[in-house]
Amino acid sequence: MSKINSFKMVDISNKNNVPRIAKAVGRIKLRPGTIKALREGQIQKGDPLAVAEIASIQAVKKTPELIPMCHQVPLTSIDLSFNIGEDWLEAECQVSANYKTGVEMEALIGVSVALINVWDMVKYLEKDIDGQYPWTKISDICVLEKKKK
Repeated sequence: MSKINSFKMVDISNKNNVPRIAKAVGRIKLRPGTIKALREGQIQKGDPLAVAEIASIQAVKKTPELIPMCHQVPLTSIDLSFNIGEDWLEAECQVSANYKTGVEMEALIGVSVALINVWDMVKYLEKDIDGQYPWTKISDICVLEKKKK
């Protein structure tokens, strides 16, 4: 008889520690007025970028709690940066470790949580009269780069 559901974490015990870096990026589309308020520091809840950065760092550290088959990786650095356009904000997260497995899931979690926190902080500016978000959209989350040194 075969198992229907079989889950296991990949065995990495025979792999060597190697310096690893992963970069992920994602974008949130926002109304131009929201971008203007963000640039001018006029968001009611405070600075969305500062909150997003802290939330991202916390989330990266908790990746194995969110993605069950991820290993607990001893991270060496987490760096989040933002680019702002006329109607979008882009988050980029770079994660580094010296370990047996890569950190691309950590970078993807970092970007995702950063963008969700931005949405939370500006949602009052994004809602239409029915309380919906016809303009707001998180998209294009992907791994830009994965390296072993």
